[in-house]
Amino acid sequence: MSQFVLVPGAWHGAWCWQRVLPLLRATGHGAHAVTLTGVGDRAHLLDDRIRLQTHIDDVLAVVACEELTDVVLVGHSYAGMVITGAADALLRSSPTPLTHLVYVDAVTPYPGESWSSQHAAEIVAARVQAASATGGLALPPPDAGVFGLEGADRAWVNRRQTPHPFAVYRDPLHFDAARLAQVPRTFIDCTSPALATIAVMRERVRRDPGWRVVELATGHDPMVSAPADLAGILRSCAA
Repeated sequence: MSQFVLVPGAWHGAWCWQRVLPLLRATGHGAHAVTLTGVGDRAHLLDDRIRLQTHIDDVLAVVACEELTDVVLVGHSYAGMVITGAADALLRSSPTPLTHLVYVDAVTPYPGESWSSQHAAEIVAARVQAASATGGLALPPPDAGVFGLEGADRAWVNRRQTPHPFAVYRDPLHFDAARLAQVPRTFIDCTSPALATIAVMRERVRRDPGWRVVELATGHDPMVSAPADLAGILRSCAA
Protein backbone atom coordinates (compact mmCIF):
# COMPACT_ATOMS: atom_id res chain seq x y z
CA MET A 1 0.00 0.00 0.00
CA SER A 2 1.05 3.59 -0.53
CA GLN A 3 2.12 6.20 1.98
CA PHE A 4 0.47 9.53 1.20
CA VAL A 5 2.30 12.66 2.34
CA LEU A 6 -0.17 15.53 2.17
CA VAL A 7 1.26 19.06 2.02
CA PRO A 8 -1.04 22.07 2.47
CA GLY A 9 -0.98 25.23 0.42
CA ALA A 10 -0.46 28.76 1.67
CA TRP A 11 -2.17 29.86 4.90
CA HIS A 12 -3.22 26.25 5.63
CA GLY A 13 -1.81 23.65 8.01
CA ALA A 14 -2.15 19.90 8.41
CA TRP A 15 -5.65 20.60 9.75
CA CYS A 16 -6.99 21.10 6.22
CA TRP A 17 -6.53 17.37 5.43
CA GLN A 18 -8.48 16.01 8.39
CA ARG A 19 -11.49 15.02 6.26
CA VAL A 20 -9.28 13.15 3.77
CA LEU A 21 -6.94 11.27 6.13
CA PRO A 22 -9.48 8.73 7.42
CA LEU A 23 -10.73 8.02 3.91
CA LEU A 24 -7.23 7.04 2.78
CA ARG A 25 -6.47 5.06 5.93
CA ALA A 26 -9.76 3.17 5.69
CA THR A 27 -8.51 1.47 2.53
CA GLY A 28 -5.20 0.45 4.08
CA HIS A 29 -2.98 3.29 2.92
CA GLY A 30 -0.76 5.35 5.19
CA ALA A 31 -1.54 9.05 5.31
CA HIS A 32 0.63 11.77 6.83
CA ALA A 33 -0.38 15.45 6.85
CA VAL A 34 2.46 17.97 7.09
CA THR A 35 2.32 21.45 8.62
CA LEU A 36 4.93 23.71 7.04
CA THR A 37 7.09 25.88 9.30
CA GLY A 38 5.46 29.19 10.21
CA VAL A 39 1.81 28.33 9.54
CA GLY A 40 -1.02 26.37 11.17
CA ASP A 41 0.02 24.68 14.39
CA ARG A 42 3.58 25.88 13.68
CA ALA A 43 2.61 29.55 13.31
CA HIS A 44 4.57 30.34 16.47
CA LEU A 45 7.75 29.60 14.45
CA LEU A 46 7.10 32.37 11.92
CA ASP A 47 10.21 34.46 11.28
CA ASP A 48 12.10 36.02 8.39
CA ARG A 49 14.50 33.08 8.00
CA ILE A 50 11.83 30.76 6.58
CA ARG A 51 12.49 30.08 2.92
CA LEU A 52 11.20 27.65 0.30
CA GLN A 53 14.00 25.25 1.24
CA THR A 54 12.72 25.27 4.83
CA HIS A 55 9.38 23.93 3.63
CA ILE A 56 11.04 21.37 1.36
CA ASP A 57 13.05 20.19 4.37
CA ASP A 58 9.82 19.91 6.40
CA VAL A 59 8.52 17.35 3.91
CA LEU A 60 11.79 15.47 3.60
CA ALA A 61 11.95 15.20 7.40
CA VAL A 62 8.56 13.47 7.53
CA VAL A 63 9.61 10.94 4.87
CA ALA A 64 12.90 10.28 6.66
CA CYS A 65 11.63 10.18 10.25
CA GLU A 66 8.67 7.94 9.39
CA GLU A 67 10.96 5.80 7.17
CA LEU A 68 8.39 5.93 4.39
CA THR A 69 8.50 3.97 1.15
CA ASP A 70 6.04 3.88 -1.76
CA VAL A 71 5.45 7.58 -1.21
CA VAL A 72 2.78 9.56 -3.02
CA LEU A 73 3.59 13.25 -2.51
CA VAL A 74 0.49 15.44 -2.63
CA GLY A 75 0.81 19.21 -2.81
CA HIS A 76 -2.01 21.73 -2.69
CA SER A 77 -1.69 25.15 -4.35
CA TYR A 78 1.63 26.79 -3.26
CA ALA A 79 2.83 23.36 -2.09
CA GLY A 80 3.31 22.35 -5.71
CA MET A 81 6.59 24.24 -5.31
CA VAL A 82 7.38 22.31 -2.14
CA ILE A 83 6.68 18.81 -3.42
CA THR A 84 8.63 19.52 -6.61
CA GLY A 85 11.70 20.41 -4.56
CA ALA A 86 11.19 17.46 -2.22
CA ALA A 87 10.74 15.08 -5.15
CA ASP A 88 13.99 16.29 -6.73
CA ALA A 89 15.81 15.42 -3.50
CA LEU A 90 14.06 12.06 -3.03
CA LEU A 91 14.86 11.01 -6.59
CA ARG A 92 18.55 11.21 -5.77
CA SER A 93 18.04 8.35 -3.30
CA SER A 94 18.61 4.80 -4.49
CA PRO A 95 16.17 3.23 -4.41
CA THR A 96 13.87 6.22 -4.40
CA PRO A 97 10.89 6.02 -2.02
CA LEU A 98 8.81 8.16 -4.40
CA THR A 99 6.15 6.61 -6.65
CA HIS A 100 3.79 9.44 -7.67
CA LEU A 101 3.38 13.22 -7.53
CA VAL A 102 -0.08 14.77 -7.18
CA TYR A 103 -0.64 18.49 -7.68
CA VAL A 104 -4.00 19.57 -6.22
CA ASP A 105 -4.87 22.78 -8.08
CA ALA A 106 -1.22 23.56 -7.54
CA VAL A 107 1.80 25.38 -8.89
CA THR A 108 3.70 23.24 -11.40
CA PRO A 109 7.00 25.13 -11.70
CA TYR A 110 9.64 25.06 -14.38
CA PRO A 111 13.27 25.12 -13.15
CA GLY A 112 14.21 28.58 -11.89
CA GLU A 113 10.64 29.74 -11.31
CA SER A 114 9.15 30.92 -8.03
CA TRP A 115 5.60 30.78 -6.69
CA SER A 116 5.13 34.34 -7.97
CA SER A 117 6.70 33.87 -11.42
CA GLN A 118 3.46 33.30 -13.33
CA HIS A 119 1.26 35.67 -11.35
CA ALA A 120 0.04 38.82 -13.07
CA ALA A 121 1.95 41.98 -12.15
CA GLU A 122 -1.06 43.41 -10.32
CA ILE A 123 -1.35 40.28 -8.14
CA VAL A 124 2.34 40.43 -7.24
CA ALA A 125 2.03 44.13 -6.40
CA ALA A 126 -1.05 43.52 -4.27
CA ARG A 127 0.66 40.73 -2.33
CA VAL A 128 3.79 42.80 -1.76
CA GLN A 129 1.58 45.59 -0.43
CA ALA A 130 -0.36 43.22 1.81
CA ALA A 131 2.86 41.80 3.24
CA SER A 132 4.27 45.28 3.85
CA ALA A 133 1.93 45.63 6.84
CA THR A 134 4.10 43.03 8.58
CA GLY A 135 7.38 44.50 7.36
CA GLY A 136 7.48 41.88 4.61
CA LEU A 137 7.38 39.04 7.11
CA ALA A 138 4.08 37.39 6.18
CA LEU A 139 1.21 37.41 3.71
CA PRO A 140 -2.20 37.71 5.41
CA PRO A 141 -4.74 35.06 4.40
CA PRO A 142 -7.60 35.87 2.05
CA ASP A 143 -11.20 35.21 2.92
CA ALA A 144 -11.87 31.54 2.19
CA GLY A 145 -14.73 32.55 -0.06
CA VAL A 146 -12.15 33.01 -2.84
CA PHE A 147 -11.61 29.23 -2.67
CA GLY A 148 -15.26 28.64 -3.51
CA LEU A 149 -16.20 27.84 0.09
CA GLU A 150 -19.48 28.89 1.65
CA GLY A 151 -21.29 28.70 4.97
CA ALA A 152 -19.79 26.48 7.65
CA ASP A 153 -16.88 25.37 5.45
CA ARG A 154 -15.90 28.98 4.75
CA ALA A 155 -16.08 29.85 8.45
CA TRP A 156 -14.11 26.70 9.38
CA VAL A 157 -11.22 27.61 7.06
CA ASN A 158 -11.27 31.31 7.99
CA ARG A 159 -10.89 30.43 11.67
CA ARG A 160 -7.83 28.30 11.01
CA GLN A 161 -5.90 30.16 8.32
CA THR A 162 -2.71 31.90 9.45
CA PRO A 163 -0.36 34.38 7.74
CA HIS A 164 2.10 32.72 5.37
CA PRO A 165 5.88 33.36 5.40
CA PHE A 166 6.38 35.87 2.62
CA ALA A 167 10.01 35.18 1.67
CA VAL A 168 8.88 31.96 -0.02
CA TYR A 169 6.78 33.95 -2.50
CA ARG A 170 9.74 34.93 -4.66
CA ASP A 171 12.21 32.14 -3.88
CA PRO A 172 13.24 30.39 -7.13
CA LEU A 173 13.30 26.60 -7.26
CA HIS A 174 16.13 24.87 -9.11
CA PHE A 175 15.64 21.20 -9.94
CA ASP A 176 16.32 18.56 -12.60
CA ALA A 177 13.22 18.53 -14.79
CA ALA A 178 14.34 15.42 -16.67
CA ARG A 179 14.72 13.50 -13.42
CA LEU A 180 11.30 14.64 -12.25
CA ALA A 181 9.73 13.56 -15.54
CA GLN A 182 10.52 9.94 -14.64
CA VAL A 183 7.81 9.98 -11.95
CA PRO A 184 4.09 9.69 -12.75
CA ARG A 185 2.39 13.05 -12.21
CA THR A 186 -1.27 13.86 -11.75
CA PHE A 187 -2.79 17.34 -11.77
CA ILE A 188 -6.20 17.76 -10.13
CA ASP A 189 -7.91 20.70 -11.79
CA CYS A 190 -10.56 22.22 -9.53
CA THR A 191 -12.95 23.83 -11.95
CA SER A 192 -15.94 25.20 -10.03
CA PRO A 193 -14.99 27.93 -9.37
CA ALA A 194 -11.55 27.91 -10.99
CA LEU A 195 -8.98 29.99 -9.10
CA ALA A 196 -7.49 32.57 -11.47
CA THR A 197 -3.92 32.34 -10.15
CA ILE A 198 -3.73 28.67 -11.22
CA ALA A 199 -4.74 29.41 -14.84
CA VAL A 200 -1.21 29.19 -16.27
CA MET A 201 -0.69 25.83 -14.57
CA ARG A 202 -3.91 24.44 -16.03
CA GLU A 203 -2.62 25.30 -19.49
CA ARG A 204 0.83 23.86 -18.80
CA VAL A 205 -0.31 20.44 -17.70
CA ARG A 206 -2.46 20.08 -20.80
CA ARG A 207 0.34 21.20 -23.10
CA ASP A 208 3.40 19.52 -21.59
CA PRO A 209 3.91 15.75 -21.96
CA GLY A 210 3.74 13.33 -19.04
CA TRP A 211 0.78 14.75 -17.15
CA ARG A 212 -2.45 13.02 -16.20
CA VAL A 213 -5.14 15.66 -15.66
CA VAL A 214 -8.27 14.96 -13.62
CA GLU A 215 -11.01 17.58 -13.37
CA LEU A 216 -12.93 17.99 -10.14
CA ALA A 217 -16.06 20.16 -10.11
CA THR A 218 -15.34 21.98 -6.87
CA GLY A 219 -13.37 24.98 -5.67
CA HIS A 220 -9.73 25.45 -4.76
CA ASP A 221 -9.96 23.63 -1.39
CA PRO A 222 -11.30 20.19 -2.41
CA MET A 223 -9.97 18.62 0.79
CA VAL A 224 -12.65 20.70 2.52
CA SER A 225 -15.42 20.89 -0.06
CA ALA A 226 -15.14 17.45 -1.73
CA PRO A 227 -13.01 15.17 0.47
CA ALA A 228 -14.53 11.87 -0.73
CA ASP A 229 -14.02 12.77 -4.39
CA LEU A 230 -10.48 13.93 -3.72
CA ALA A 231 -9.65 10.79 -1.74
CA GLY A 232 -10.91 8.66 -4.59
CA ILE A 233 -8.59 10.38 -7.05
CA LEU A 234 -5.67 10.07 -4.65
CA ARG A 235 -6.29 6.34 -4.22
CA SER A 236 -6.13 5.99 -8.01
CA CYS A 237 -2.55 7.30 -7.79
CA ALA A 238 -1.46 4.64 -5.30
CA ALA A 239 1.30 2.25 -6.21
